[in-house]
Amino acid sequence: MIKAKKSLGQNFLVDKNILEKIVNSTEIFNKTILEIGPGTGNLTSYILKKNPKKIFVIEKDNELSSNLENKFYNQITIINEDVLKVDETKLLKEKVTVFGNLPYNISTEILSKWIINLKDNFWFECLVLMFQKEVADRIIAEFNTSNYGRLSIICNWKLNIKKICDIGPEAFSPKPKIHSSLLLFHPKQNFIKINDPNNLEKVTRVFFNQRRKMLKKPFNQLFNGDQKVLDKLKIDLNLRPQNLNLDTYYKLTCEYENLRS
Repeated sequence: MIKAKKSLGQNFLVDKNILEKIVNSTEIFNKTILEIGPGTGNLTSYILKKNPKKIFVIEKDNELSSNLENKFYNQITIINEDVLKVDETKLLKEKVTVFGNLPYNISTEILSKWIINLKDNFWFECLVLMFQKEVADRIIAEFNTSNYGRLSIICNWKLNIKKICDIGPEAFSPKPKIHSSLLLFHPKQNFIKINDPNNLEKVTRVFFNQRRKMLKKPFNQLFNGDQKVLDKLKIDLNLRPQNLNLDTYYKLTCEYENLRS
C-alpha cells in the first residue's frame, strides 16, 4: 500500500467521474502524451484506454516510479526526475499533450517556468492542468477584479485558458483541505511580442508590489515619468495595478524594452 507523502504535496486522484472528465477534455488518440506527477497511475490508466501514440511520465518519487514500472511495464516511459529540472523542449522531439495533477506547493513555479521559457514554436499542443482553486482563480482572473495580478498577466500572454471544472476534496486520497480546479491551456496564434519574458516578470512585479497603491510610483520607478509612454498607452496614473488590462501590461513591457535598448 503506497502512502501519499505530505512533503511532496501528494494527493492521489481517485474519483472515476473526474478522471473521465480529464481524459475527455482534449484529443488523446494517437497523440504523444506527457503526464506530470502520475502518482499511483490512476489517470495514466484512463489515458492508456484512449490509445495514445506514446506516454511519457515525470515522477520525482522513487517509490512511485518503481510502482509505475511494475504496473505499466513497457506501456509508458518513466522519467524519475524533478519536473522543475527537466527541459521539456529537449526531452521530446514532437509536440505533446500535457496532463498534470501538479503538486500544489510548486504548481505556479512549474507553470511560470514553462511560460517564461516558451519560444514561439510551442513544445506542446495543449496543457490540461489541475491547481488549487484559489490559484486557478488568479490564473483566469480578468482585470478590474481582486484576483487579477501577475499570474493572470503572465499566464494569458501566450495562452488561451479555459476552466473545465472545479473538484472537491472528496475526489482525492488523502482528502486535501482545499478545493481544486482543472484548466485547459491552448497556445495563442497571435500575441504581443516581448523580447525577453523576464522583463514581463519584472514589470508586473514592480506594478503589483503595492497593488492597492496608485500607478504613479511604480510607473516612475520603471519609466522615470515618461509622458510619451503615458500618452501612447493612454494610462491614468490615478488608477491601480488591477485596473490595467492584459494588453496594456504587454505593451508596457515592450516600451520598457525600447527604453533599455
